Amino acid sequence: MSALDNKAVRGYIHKLVGDEGMAVVEKMIEKVPDQEVTDEQVAQLSGINLNLVRKTLYILYENHLAMYRRERDKDSGWLTYLWKLDLDNSVHMLRNEARKLIKKLERRLEFESNEFYICQEDAPHRILFDYAMETNFTCPVDETPLMHYDNTDEKQALRNRIDDLKKILVQ
Repeated sequence: MSALDNKAVRGYIHKLVGDEGMAVVEKMIEKVPDQEVTDEQVAQLSGINLNLVRKTLYILYENHLAMYRRERDKDSGWLTYLWKLDLDNSVHMLRNEARKLIKKLERRLEFESNEFYICQEDAPHRILFDYAMETNFTCPVDETPLMHYDNTDEKQALRNRIDDLKKILVQ
C-alpha cells in the first residue's frame, strides 16, 4: 500500500507540487518504488520534463518527503544526485500543517470576537466597532446608517473547524 492511498496525504502532496508534480510522484512510485534514481531517469521513465522533475524533487526534499545522495564520478568529477521518495514522513508533516492551521484559525476566532457593522446599501463589507463609532455609525462610502452584524455563525464555524482538526491530531 502506497502513502498516496491516503486521501489526506495525497491532498497534502498535491498542494505542494501541483498536478504535474503529482504525476512525477505517481510515476516514481509506480516505476521505481523504494529505489534510488537520478532525476534524468525519472524524466525518461515518466516522459515528464526534466526541469519539472527537478523542481518537484526539490520541493519534496524541502518538505522532508524525498531524500538524495550525491555520487562523484571518479573520471569526470561530475556529481550525480540519486533520489528516493520518503513519503512515510508525510503523516508527521500533515500533523505539523494541521497545528499551523489551528493557530491561524484561533487567531481568526480571536479577531471575530470584535463587534462588526455593515453598510445596508454597499456590498457587505464589515467595519470594526471603533471605526463605525468614529464615522458616527454611517457608511464612509455612501453615508447610509450602519447595521450591527451578527457573526455568530462565523465564530461557530471556526470553532467547529478547530475542534475537527484537534480530533485529527489526537488520532
